Amino acid sequence: MNKDKNIHECDGKIEFDLNHIREVDCVIVDKVYAQCQSRQCFPSLEVETENGTFSSIQFKQGFIVPNTLRTDNIPNRPNFKRVRFTLRIPYIITLSNGQTIENNLPDIDKDIILFIPEARDEFQFNIVTETSSKVLGQPVVMDDRVVFAAGVFIIIKVVGRVQLLIPTFGFCPEPPPCQEFAPEDVCDDFDNQPFPLFFPLQYGDLFGDD
Repeated sequence: MNKDKNIHECDGKIEFDLNHIREVDCVIVDKVYAQCQSRQCFPSLEVETENGTFSSIQFKQGFIVPNTLRTDNIPNRPNFKRVRFTLRIPYIITLSNGQTIENNLPDIDKDIILFIPEARDEFQFNIVTETSSKVLGQPVVMDDRVVFAAGVFIIIKVVGRVQLLIPTFGFCPEPPPCQEFAPEDVCDDFDNQPFPLFFPLQYGDLFGDD
């Protein structure tokens, strides 16, 4: 670990003294110019399980369907644009026999207004989405299909690659040693267990001497 007095490690976390910034650096980063949140609920979705027994559902990160993104100017509203696209979220159903069924939630069409400032022609803004999907309630298995509900949280961002001047503490300190994986030894718990009684208790031990 770096021995610099301005950098401290406490419970695995690195702490810095903000009064001792070393310098400022120019870095290239993806800056978020604007973002908004949305959500979508699908109360009833059905998927054929092909005679298999349902086990679990796993969602993948949503993505903008290629060739659906459209950005248009809004009259009398500079630096804001109308943004339209179709969002698609894949998911995988796993059956108890290990087989999987890949499918997509119904496509989500978005038509929103986002802050996208005027820029030179060569500068490119990207529309980036992040999703967090979850099963709502308990899936129901009926005959050869599973019925479930799903909720989707969506974050939509306007991202542009820029140079930023930021304060720094120099290069990152040396990381701590890795923690080696060691399987648990069942004998460790056994060695600490109290010794059991070997013989049945007598009448006096159970009921006292009456």
